[in-house]
Amino acid sequence: MSVVANAIVLSEEAVNHLPFPGVFFGLIAFAIFLVAGFVMWSYRDVANRHPQKSAAFAQSHDLHGHGDRTGADH
Repeated sequence: MSVVANAIVLSEEAVNHLPFPGVFFGLIAFAIFLVAGFVMWSYRDVANRHPQKSAAFAQSHDLHGHGDRTGADH
């Protein structure tokens, strides 16, 4: 290949066509974050749905972390 032919080949633009316009990539990401946010929102206040279990746990465990099972004193 000559220098001129090599320069012509290197100067051609490589075009990668996207399957759809670039704006849609952002919209898809936004939709995924909305769905993930809704899933996180749906689990709000799950611990308080069973107050009898929460009360039993609070009575049987030291809430301040003193005297825990590891034996570490703070």
